[in-house]
Amino acid sequence: MVAETANTAKADWKKRWVVGITGASGSIYGIRLIEVLLQKGFEIHLVVTEAGWRVLKEELGFETTRRMAALEQRFGDAITERRLVFHPNADIGASIASGSFRVQGMVIVPCSMGTLSSISHGISDDLMTRAADVMLKESRSLLIVPRETPLHAIHLENMLTLSRLGVRIIPAMPAFYYKPQSMEEMIDFLVGKVLDNMTIDHDLYRRWGDEQNGHESPDHHRKN
Repeated sequence: MVAETANTAKADWKKRWVVGITGASGSIYGIRLIEVLLQKGFEIHLVVTEAGWRVLKEELGFETTRRMAALEQRFGDAITERRLVFHPNADIGASIASGSFRVQGMVIVPCSMGTLSSISHGISDDLMTRAADVMLKESRSLLIVPRETPLHAIHLENMLTLSRLGVRIIPAMPAFYYKPQSMEEMIDFLVGKVLDNMTIDHDLYRRWGDEQNGHESPDHHRKN
């Protein structure tokens, strides 16, 4: 942990975010968010649950028996240059498990109801939930993108508990006012909403009123 912290000590912590991917469907949201953040010069610390790896395999074809190789294949030099730092979920002693390691905040995308429940009840028995707990205790930004339907009362109560603590709850709900023409555009809309709540500028989707203000038409997506 000391060596790891030393390697990143010179980085601008205000451009450092933790991204978590859990076992809920929609892992492409987390992957796309990482791609955009890397393009914008952010340093990302990634943690993936075991169920999250299963979903990455099922939905995106990741080779999960060789996890670092799979990440290198997707994100290239970002791994070797340590712009993307991967932490095993079992590594409870990783840098992001400590409040003394400065980050701007954490996004869990997608977030399973199991992970959300653990966070809302203060259970931090793995790196994912410990890192989220650190965000709460240090009053840092924590954004959660739940992906489940239908929702029962316990799900809703857990979300309300976190919302009252200042956690941003951003459900994976698509919009259609901008007339999306592809799955990629619908993914970018949700990722754009996450970036809005991270206060990071982007041009991933057409905002309501843009056409009236002379902005581009709905086919201008995926330009960063």
